Amino acid sequence: MSGKEQAAGVVVGAAVGDALGAPFEFGPAGAFSARFPACGVGGEMCGGGGWDPGEATDDTQMAVLVAESLIERGELDLPDIFARFQRWAAAGPKDIGLQTEDVLTNGLPWDLAAAVHFQVNLRAAGNGSLMRASTSAVRYARDGQQATMDAARRIAALTHGDRAAWEGTAVFHELVRIALDGSDLLAALPDVLDLVHPDHRDRYAVVLDRGWHPDQATEFNGAVWPCLGSAVWALRTTGSYEEAVRAAIDLGGDTDTVAAVTGGLAGACYGLDAIPSRWTEPLHVPLPGSGNPPLRLPELLGLAHRLVAHRWQKTR
Repeated sequence: MSGKEQAAGVVVGAAVGDALGAPFEFGPAGAFSARFPACGVGGEMCGGGGWDPGEATDDTQMAVLVAESLIERGELDLPDIFARFQRWAAAGPKDIGLQTEDVLTNGLPWDLAAAVHFQVNLRAAGNGSLMRASTSAVRYARDGQQATMDAARRIAALTHGDRAAWEGTAVFHELVRIALDGSDLLAALPDVLDLVHPDHRDRYAVVLDRGWHPDQATEFNGAVWPCLGSAVWALRTTGSYEEAVRAAIDLGGDTDTVAAVTGGLAGACYGLDAIPSRWTEPLHVPLPGSGNPPLRLPELLGLAHRLVAHRWQKTR
């Protein structure tokens, strides 16, 4: 399996997980398997809860905005990413996190908006920066451990003032880098934990431990710790892309984001060809405020390939 196929698997895998999980958001555990009890039967891109069949949510929409900035600007331009987020938020997306919306609409500049929000609210450890990390993880994977984790933290900080969110996003970036490098991301977890900021390392060590189960979470999985832990658990306890995403959605709660994070990691491990075509064919990503039609599989693959080509070009 080529690195290019794995990279495409990250981007498309996250988007597919997002779209599959969206209709089950805030529902009970086991709802997905109750409706679709067997793998491979079909019909799972069912839509519902305000989402059309195959429609991706804000998770993927924001990941696309990050990708477009990285490709068009040719570098990490944080003010540009923030401005794209603001235009998108102003266009009225179907779904946007309350914290993210406040940060993007509070009128403060890009380098103050999230920090001030955190100072006022004292809570900003949601999974909203983790959910959109698939494209930036692909872009920075080739640049090495320090560069990819630094980029993750800086992009996360645009909307999340709590360092807990930065660290979870950085762990995701590093796990993708390890997988694209041809190594076992699950086996590497102890070493990755050593790279987490000391103030947050113990909490991530709990949810990323081999013996942890999402039932042990002390927060709703809309928080960054159990979201990432649930995604790693789903990957660890299954044997295919399809099984991992199904397991993630069956946890209930914030199903679109947990499945998006799971789908990105599983796509890195199993590659694009492991994602069922019956899930990729109806996939589409609206971009409110862009004036363009929704992105479909060819456009998502194009983004992934351009991100890969850019990072290869940078390292030659």
